[in-house]
Amino acid sequence: MSFWQTITGSDLTKEWKAFEARAQALPAEYRTAWGEINVHLVSYTDFTGRNLLPILDSALGLLEEAAADGQGVHDVLGDDIAGFCAALAGGEGARTYRDRWREQLNRNVARKLGQLGG
Repeated sequence: MSFWQTITGSDLTKEWKAFEARAQALPAEYRTAWGEINVHLVSYTDFTGRNLLPILDSALGLLEEAAADGQGVHDVLGDDIAGFCAALAGGEGARTYRDRWREQLNRNVARKLGQLGG
């Protein structure tokens, strides 16, 4: 990956288009599940989204294999897609970008309050 690709994110665009092309080949019920997985995993991304690429690739691979085997999407993912995504991202309680931003804000406020009080 070149510096330019890193800065512009063009490598991510190529990866994302490849994921979407693979997802379009899935049955409708699996495409719907893929959309839900994307929605739930977004909160676990870092600033660039590069950390999610291996997770998304694995999740899509699981959906492709299950569809090829003729399994139902609920047999594979269960009824709790949000829980499935949390497990993929590092388990229940995995830090999301909101958690990181909240911690940063709390540190900044505490530092400012410490400067005012001292």
